[in-house]
Amino acid sequence: MTWRGAAYRVVDGERIDGAWCHVWRRHPFTGDYVFDDLLVYADGTVECAAEGEPGDLEGLRRMLESGRISVTGPREVTGPREVTEPKEVTGPGEAGDSGGGAVGGGARPSGWASRAPRPLTPEGFFAEAADKVEELSGRPTLRERCAEAVRRFGADPCARNRELLREAYLAVPPHLRVYALGDMDQQDRPLRILFTAVGEPVEGDGPVVTEEAHQRAVDYFRSAAEGFARAREQHSVRQADDPEGAGRPVLTSHETVYPQGWPERPGLFVLRNEYPVTLTCGDETFDSVLHGYWSLAAADPAERARIRHAATGREARELGTRTALRADWPALRLAVMTRLLRAKFTQHPELARVLLSTGDARISYTGFADSRFWLDDPAGKGRNWTGRLLELVRSELAGSGPAGSGPACS
Repeated sequence: MTWRGAAYRVVDGERIDGAWCHVWRRHPFTGDYVFDDLLVYADGTVECAAEGEPGDLEGLRRMLESGRISVTGPREVTGPREVTEPKEVTGPGEAGDSGGGAVGGGARPSGWASRAPRPLTPEGFFAEAADKVEELSGRPTLRERCAEAVRRFGADPCARNRELLREAYLAVPPHLRVYALGDMDQQDRPLRILFTAVGEPVEGDGPVVTEEAHQRAVDYFRSAAEGFARAREQHSVRQADDPEGAGRPVLTSHETVYPQGWPERPGLFVLRNEYPVTLTCGDETFDSVLHGYWSLAAADPAERARIRHAATGREARELGTRTALRADWPALRLAVMTRLLRAKFTQHPELARVLLSTGDARISYTGFADSRFWLDDPAGKGRNWTGRLLELVRSELAGSGPAGSGPACS
């Protein structure tokens, strides 16, 4: 199945990520199958458009077992794939043996060389859906666990690690096992060879496995483990300055209207550009960041003065958006906003402490009236430059001592 996103639902103000795919749903009255959407979420909730209230994974299992949901269309063939006539194998490494470890004589079906996965079954789809929940919730998936078992076996190919690798491989839904190693050429053949006893045909009708075939499989995984180790080393070198851990959750700065005036303790609302605070930028003084931004943007000196003396930041923005802007404003606006934010937080240590209290959280700056250039838009169309510049100023404050008292470098 092909899972698509992004889907989500909101529960008690918290966003829960999900994914969806198409399934065939049996109509309760006609018995005909119709195309429908199935959604799963990180908390294990399962929804199907016409099934009423949200269910869970056990409910999905029952729907699959009863046939109310089918993973194949009404005209699709769900039985085993047709197998062409086998051909004789006279020795190791015969042409067409892309498994890289198959040796011995006897008949071999063409399916051994095929890249097609096993047929999708209700049981396999249920395992895939449950695994999708694990992925959405940030826990290791079955394929990731198999990859970890591969690395462990490659580093130490003992009997115990071989058995753990076998268990991890068999836990992967059958229709996804050909992708377990992430190898487009070998697919899962090294695994199947490794799990087959010497002298036995792979899966009963594949090539007969020898000691040499086993050794080649072991060498394959050892080489893979060495490749993983080199990749991890290269990643650690290239990403040496990456933060450790996940960091703080995203902090969303919402625009809020206070008809009776700002509260005595506005808290994180001091981050807003409309928050009233006197700041000096160059040889001019403004009553908020919005006063400064839109006053400096105006082309007409008279309009600049009018905006600078507006009663509130929101009024300054309203006036500024209705006046002609400087021709060079698109090239200057980021630099001007940066200077205004630096002035605001370096000239007011109490505000700097609030900004520093956000730690390393990403700041998502939202609002009603500003352009998407400055705002973080839920649809992903906003550039969030205000939030990004707040993070920049926060970093500068953190590097200059308490509330910006000194230089970042000494």
